[in-house]
Amino acid sequence: MSKHPLAAPATETDELCINTLRFLAVDAVQKANSGHPGMPMGAASMAYLLWSRFLKHNPRDPGWFDRDRFVLSAGHGSMLLYALLHLTGYDLPMEELQRFRQWGSRTPGHPERGVTPGVEVTTGPLGQGFGNAVGMAMAEAHLAARFNRPGFNIVDHHTYVIAGDGDLMEGVVSEAASLAGHLRLGKLICLYDDNRITLAASTSLSFSEDRAGRFRSFGWQVLEVEDGNDLAALGEALEAARAEEERPSLVMVRTRIGFGSPAKEGSFEAHGAPLGAEEVSAAKRRLSWPVEPSFLVPEPALVRFREAVKQGGARQSAWEEQRERYAALYPEEAAELALALSGELPAGWEEVLPQFPADAKGMATRAASGKVLNALASRLPQLFGGSADLNPSTVTALAGKGDFQSEAWQPEDRQGAVGGTWGREGANVHFGVREHGMAAVANGLAAHGGIIPFGATFLTFSDYLRPSLRLAALSDLKVIHVFTHDSIAVGEDGPTHQPVEHVASLRGIPRLLVLRPCDANETAFAWRAALETRNRPVALVLSRQAVPTLDRATCGAAEGVLRGGYVLAEGDGGTPRLILIATGSEVSLALRARDRLQEEGIATRVVSMPCWELFDEQPREYRESVLPPEVPARLAVEAGSPLGWHRYVGSAGAVLGVEGFGASAPGEVVLSEYGFTVDNVCRLALQLIGRGE
Repeated sequence: MSKHPLAAPATETDELCINTLRFLAVDAVQKANSGHPGMPMGAASMAYLLWSRFLKHNPRDPGWFDRDRFVLSAGHGSMLLYALLHLTGYDLPMEELQRFRQWGSRTPGHPERGVTPGVEVTTGPLGQGFGNAVGMAMAEAHLAARFNRPGFNIVDHHTYVIAGDGDLMEGVVSEAASLAGHLRLGKLICLYDDNRITLAASTSLSFSEDRAGRFRSFGWQVLEVEDGNDLAALGEALEAARAEEERPSLVMVRTRIGFGSPAKEGSFEAHGAPLGAEEVSAAKRRLSWPVEPSFLVPEPALVRFREAVKQGGARQSAWEEQRERYAALYPEEAAELALALSGELPAGWEEVLPQFPADAKGMATRAASGKVLNALASRLPQLFGGSADLNPSTVTALAGKGDFQSEAWQPEDRQGAVGGTWGREGANVHFGVREHGMAAVANGLAAHGGIIPFGATFLTFSDYLRPSLRLAALSDLKVIHVFTHDSIAVGEDGPTHQPVEHVASLRGIPRLLVLRPCDANETAFAWRAALETRNRPVALVLSRQAVPTLDRATCGAAEGVLRGGYVLAEGDGGTPRLILIATGSEVSLALRARDRLQEEGIATRVVSMPCWELFDEQPREYRESVLPPEVPARLAVEAGSPLGWHRYVGSAGAVLGVEGFGASAPGEVVLSEYGFTVDNVCRLALQLIGRGE
């Protein structure tokens, strides 16, 4: 690989650009009187070198597909990124830098996807961006294997991430880094801002491990730069990282937080608070920078930075020309790639959704989900994912779709491999027992584009990945989470594996769709709802135990799932006296209770409500047709926390839920002991209509 022409000692113009970048960040933090100036001051040199010499991007088209991805995992240093975006010509005017952290600005306190042009992912919770970057590198490798052809590297870009000490301390980084090393993601490069300072202290108080040794053990190439202001050494390290094709690279760059600040350089005091007016002036004088005016951008520096516009446009034009020639020779592949990148689904995709015949014995919704998922995979090659070492339990293996692995890794023992292609084309990801890493990676897959990512684990372990799930919702990312073993009916595994509060807590995340289907056909439509969702994550909550497949000739159509809630069974004799509302496996219980209440002359409606979020988005007229205001006697039945159900049952209604933790016993025994029986449902229902004790 030929050396980049400017991977060389810093010139006078380089120094001017670095200080421009450094003090734009400092001035913005000082004006806002809020923010983290220290990291931008110390990391300015390596960020400048990366963006001006190595990063393939086009400021005039931030969404150009074959751009390099850049993630600032150390999101507290957001002004470093905002200053770079402004200087290199993105649609981020100086006024936005001067409105840092203010209401309605495009420069929020931490980078937010969709708010600022050029920001790839939302970062701030440490370690998340690193995990996202691993997902982006996986997406690039997978799409390159599927679509590149001889002479046409139509998918060919790197993923860069800047991470700090706090990132490397977080467990999610170890999970994601271990996976990246195993998968040999050679186009993933992490610049580690090794300033040895956290927000509250020196890292010597808490972080004495051999970081280089740790990453080498993960299978990474580790390079070290002793002086973060040495552009020649930085350039050589980046050249070596880009030349390594079989291992991801960690470039450990020794920096000084708050570089240039006479009183706070190297101090944790430079981490989380503005320097103060006097210290800013002192830092500028120390680095031979004019104290006034603030937000100074010398013309020679701006000219150098804005070279990115011309270079980026030329790179994109060359890629577009290549893409046109590619489309002429490989029209099917080009059309498939274009569809994948658009986020649209192929016409008629829903026709492959299976329909399940009525069956009193039925099947677990996790089993139905597996059948649906494999049917969908035949029409949706964008599906890409796996489980946290739980394929047999979550039923999420895509049969015959291959295992996503490095071709260089050829183990003799392949127990658990799904089968088919062994390599980058494989659609099945073996995440290992890494729930949090899996979810952070899935967010990166979604942010990259061209992929519909999914991950799977037991519902009780949604706690392990909740931070990543929350960020997916905050970032409008389409990620599908399959959560199985959904209630106390898990049985003998006991309360550690029996989720109680988890569905309620997931429903508390804004913009997350939580679907808990009651049978196989509702499960099919739950998958349809998930795939038709464009810009939000989805949680499919599925049972381990078998549930009856309802007879849709006598019950409401399962398509009602798409509206969140619907009338499943109507009470005889017009307006019902009582409404039973249920989700998941408790729906069949509600139906059995309804039959008994009907025998006693009590007209009872059963409402299946698999998704609160979709139901709440329906017009008021529809919602009131399902839950008529004139029927106050309502009982919600769900084998989990009752939190939130009172919004649907009202002050005159009641909820049969689980107030404590579960217990170890056969599932049917646990359900019975907790009151999930026909007798108890009827008893509570009779109390509601005034006929109980």
